[in-house]
Amino acid sequence: MTFHLRHQVDVNLGRGGIVGRRDFLRGITAASLAAGTLSWRDLVALEASQLRKQGMACILLWMQGGPSHFETFSPKPHHANGGETKAISTAVPGIEVSEHYPHVAAMMHEAAIVRSMTSKEGSHPRATYLMHTGYLPTASVKYPSFGAIAAQQLPHGELDLPAFVRIGGNLQNGGGGGILGIEYDPFLMPLAGKLPTNAAPGTDVPRYHRRLDLLGRLEAGAAGATANEEVAEHQKLYQKASKMILSSQMKAFDLDHEPTHVREGYGSGQFGLGCLLARRLVETGITCVEVTLNGWDTHAENFPRTKELAAQVDQPLGYLLTDLKQRGLLDSTLVVWMGEFGRTPKINPRAGRDHYPKAFNVLLAGGGVRGGQVIGKTDAGGGEVADRPVLVADLFQTFCKSLHINPAAENIAPNGRPIKIVDGGHPVSELFA
Repeated sequence: MTFHLRHQVDVNLGRGGIVGRRDFLRGITAASLAAGTLSWRDLVALEASQLRKQGMACILLWMQGGPSHFETFSPKPHHANGGETKAISTAVPGIEVSEHYPHVAAMMHEAAIVRSMTSKEGSHPRATYLMHTGYLPTASVKYPSFGAIAAQQLPHGELDLPAFVRIGGNLQNGGGGGILGIEYDPFLMPLAGKLPTNAAPGTDVPRYHRRLDLLGRLEAGAAGATANEEVAEHQKLYQKASKMILSSQMKAFDLDHEPTHVREGYGSGQFGLGCLLARRLVETGITCVEVTLNGWDTHAENFPRTKELAAQVDQPLGYLLTDLKQRGLLDSTLVVWMGEFGRTPKINPRAGRDHYPKAFNVLLAGGGVRGGQVIGKTDAGGGEVADRPVLVADLFQTFCKSLHINPAAENIAPNGRPIKIVDGGHPVSELFA
């Protein structure tokens, strides 16, 4: 789990004065909470609207298995390779997407599509690692995922919660803190809609503190420099975990605090609940949230399966952009929809599509990205990038530009080797106003 404290953040309340965040909270709680006029949710939203003007956040919607660009945001309805998937118009004249994404189509003015992504890696584990870290896996270095990098590089408020949360995935599915250490591993949530497991004291709070004190005194007896270092790391994790489970901010994980119309806006599926939780966590001040949807490895029955998957994605993604926009959070929150590669132009004998890293698409919104545009294109059959190829390093440079992270910043591997956040590439400058 990852937990950090942010230095004093000043909040401009727009009344001619700058007050500290704690002073703001003290004043607002005294005036409103005591009177019962401001709920915890309202307080978080009010603070977040100020806080996120100064800090950036990222929501990654990870489509595990490799989503077909033909059946998502690069349809080819007039070519045999496009199969039975039709295209629909969007809110932006001239831009079409798959017929299965009407909610995303309605929000196209807020989103941009990169249709010319290309890589050479067609293995699920290696491509997943590459698209999470910007590096291919090696035996000597465990590269940190971009979520861990964001947690390290970006301020995320004086919170008791982790800076990096992964919903529906695991450490193998995209990696964790890597060379940054377990402190930057994601906090794993198998399911949204349920409070984190083992995230409440097993006894009353005073007794819980006594147990922690006893544990600390027992560990203090460990001898040797290596043991002392390990004990210190262990105690630090315990302290941070304890701070989290005893914090009132744990309410951020409780979706019951959301109004019915908002819950209905995201839909009832697990992915929709994950998107809603991602918005709540980012609004609370968490830096990076990843929501995973499995099932995109459509080697057989591609068309009915991608239609079912789209039904799980379309409404939540469209409403997430709407919700962030209405709350004033979209400008400071980069939303990325992507998977590890695309699918083959040719439909195989099992009515499926196979792995195809040579051409695929990514959707981005928020975080300074100028919506309502398409970057790059493939040829008529969707098999070759015909214009503006975008490499994985270019995409990671783009993430850094959006979130104001220095891509040339270095972390040191255990072998003493300096590792840049992004090695090579250039931001896709057209994406930004």
